[in-house]
Amino acid sequence: MCGFCAFYDKTKIENKKKIIKDMADRIKHRGPDSDGYYVDKDIAMGFRRLSIIDLKGGNQPLYNEDNNIVVMFNGEIYNFQELREELKKHNHIFTTNSDTEVIVHGYEEYGTNVFNKLRGMFGIIIYDKKNKTLVGARDYFGIKPVYYYNHNGLFMVGSEIKSFLSHPDFKKELNNKVLGLYLSYGTNHLEDTFFKYTKKLKPGHYFIYKNGKIDVKSYFKLCYEKENNSYEYYEKLVKETLESSIKYHQISDVEVGSYLSGGVDSSYVVSLAKPNKTFTVGFEGKGFSEIEYAKSLSDHFHVKHYSKVITGDEFFDILPTIQYHCDEPSANVSTVPLYFLSKLARSQVKVVLSGEGADEMFGGYNEYNDSKIEKIYLSLPLFIRSGIAKVIKPLPYFKGKHTLIKYGKDISKRYYNKTEMFLPEEIPEILNKKYISDISPYDLCKPFHDETKGENDILRKMYIDLNFWLPNDILLKADKMSMANSVELRVPFLDKEVWNISKKLPTKYMVHDGQTKYIFRKVAEKVIPEEWAKRKKLGFPVPFGNWIQEEKYYNKVKEIFNKDFTSEFFDKVKINEMLDNHYKNIERNGKKIYTIYTFLIWYERFFVTEK
Repeated sequence: MCGFCAFYDKTKIENKKKIIKDMADRIKHRGPDSDGYYVDKDIAMGFRRLSIIDLKGGNQPLYNEDNNIVVMFNGEIYNFQELREELKKHNHIFTTNSDTEVIVHGYEEYGTNVFNKLRGMFGIIIYDKKNKTLVGARDYFGIKPVYYYNHNGLFMVGSEIKSFLSHPDFKKELNNKVLGLYLSYGTNHLEDTFFKYTKKLKPGHYFIYKNGKIDVKSYFKLCYEKENNSYEYYEKLVKETLESSIKYHQISDVEVGSYLSGGVDSSYVVSLAKPNKTFTVGFEGKGFSEIEYAKSLSDHFHVKHYSKVITGDEFFDILPTIQYHCDEPSANVSTVPLYFLSKLARSQVKVVLSGEGADEMFGGYNEYNDSKIEKIYLSLPLFIRSGIAKVIKPLPYFKGKHTLIKYGKDISKRYYNKTEMFLPEEIPEILNKKYISDISPYDLCKPFHDETKGENDILRKMYIDLNFWLPNDILLKADKMSMANSVELRVPFLDKEVWNISKKLPTKYMVHDGQTKYIFRKVAEKVIPEEWAKRKKLGFPVPFGNWIQEEKYYNKVKEIFNKDFTSEFFDKVKINEMLDNHYKNIERNGKKIYTIYTFLIWYERFFVTEK
């Protein structure tokens, strides 16, 4: 696990060397073990390494036999041993035992088709000296990030945007059209980022940069190919494939630990991987911690368990650091416990296994399983539900109001936002006009709804989550928080071979008889206690809404809500009213407040503090 950066510009080689080192140092947290560089008159490439495989011989950059291909790579290739043997048959000569080298020779042999052959997580840059071509690629699911900047003759690419800040010609400018959409989602789902001229490479895509022009292409698309075999057939296939994936994800020359909650996903990973160490964090208060459950399961498997309880002070104090590491603002409160979890793990190991992806692969979210009452309500014609929504919309807040409004919409407008931040119509009430996007939040999800037209609602929701929420929220925060603490996080459920099963699995085996992740739970029941296999998903609940009803934390939010730069973006009167109503328990506005709060913290860090 590592980080890379590179740039094309017209500066002298000596200047390039200093600049690329400064850029690489910005992301030293991704790879504190060593660094490496390639610089010529056209390009500069920098690398920071976290040593996991081939500790002595796997330093980067790596080259082919005649040194004309230069490769830097962030991630892990789990089938590198098989690919190595395949490439040897084509007379390629290997000089290391690292997984990186199969990319070098694989590109020589297959060109950009090599990306389809890789089983793993990866951000890759490849420089072809002969053709003066730079190629970059991101893995199928978006586990590893890749960003690029292209403006005024300067092209940069890197694992994190913050490395670009160290280039003297980087034009740091806020992209005005992202903030409005961010308030809807709590994260940025656009290809464009909060930094103008800076984009993120989409999952399953690669770019070719040559002669000052960039060409972005897709090499892999997640789409369903449903079959209809027997339950027994799929259960056997799921079991064998998951066991194989977890085994592959344990390939390492350093110790591998595991995150562990009280849920079925991480419990199943621990039961098969049998790590020596597990890690859990939580908060004080009922319903905000699974430490007790995790400790119990670790004891069951005779595994050493480490845990931490996060205080309110720790939560608020670390937020500026977290927003910095996220590169773009993130209103997903689970970034905070994940940061502390990664920090806890790093005190013991370099590599951890995690359960991300099981919900998207096997139908695990509660939203996939409408209650009986919800199903009855959804059976009403849309015009009746929309009429009810119009009637109640102007009414004072009451429990269930938001749900009734949401169910008054077609699924394309009902299931676009898992986080339930601001409704599109609420944003103009608080946000300055110039920061409102011409794009509707609904439009971002429309292509995915269109691609699944005619399918059942469960599959359509899963498709949105897999292609939209997973890469732009869940996996980004997982990468950024683990890498902030120099930890490699591996996700065995987000595996190429697991996907080959998931895409064919009928939804009736995913959500069945009122139970989510049905077939996955049945497989898990065979190796973990039944209580864990059937436990409902809790996630990372955070008591932020409770905390800001305490004067101490209310004042922290109040302070930044009233800073001078805040009025550039928001109507101060209205956002303060929102905060005060929550503090007085008139309304529950915790999610909305946190979304505004995190943006302001992020903006202050990058545009006020950072010069």
